[in-house]
Amino acid sequence: MTGPATPRTASITRETSESHIELEVDLDGRGASDIQTTVPFFDHMLTAFAKHSLTDLRVRASGDTHIDAHHTVEDTSIVLGQAIRQALGDKSGIARYGDALVPLDEALAQAVVDISGRPYLVHTGEPVGFEHHLIGGHFTGSLVRHSFEAISIHAGLTVHVRVLGGRDPHHIAEAEYKALARAFRHAKALDPLVDGIPSTKGAL
Repeated sequence: MTGPATPRTASITRETSESHIELEVDLDGRGASDIQTTVPFFDHMLTAFAKHSLTDLRVRASGDTHIDAHHTVEDTSIVLGQAIRQALGDKSGIARYGDALVPLDEALAQAVVDISGRPYLVHTGEPVGFEHHLIGGHFTGSLVRHSFEAISIHAGLTVHVRVLGGRDPHHIAEAEYKALARAFRHAKALDPLVDGIPSTKGAL
């Protein structure tokens, strides 16, 4: 299969009083990553997202982490979503849909992605109290959903994520990010059988 007629890349910088983000994506990469957000566990999750979605990703982010990791994680996810949307272009030739079921030891997560242009997130199944867990000393479990919501909204994706099992918070979060990555990998893929934009409306 030949590559896209134009590179599916984007580079975005966003600065607010709470954070500074510089981010580059290449949707037709090999999963290479160079990520520094000052939130170590989030670096780990974005590295996993890049690797398993076959998206080259470079991130430089800093923010008011002396208050909380929330702003830096959310703002980086906003910019990632914006970059994905920009890199997808008119979405001509993509598979559009992707799904994945990913285990990590005792944890199991499922993600389904539709590059629909209609932002929507359904996120269920995390254990009671997961949102309060500190993972890696900086990242609270609640930030998984915040991150997915920001990516979905700003990339224009319909995303369903379900945790089907798990005990360890690190494993649960990582299984979720990897499942999202694998589903997105399939959805963004160029399908040689798709002629134009995969929608009866003619636009996504």
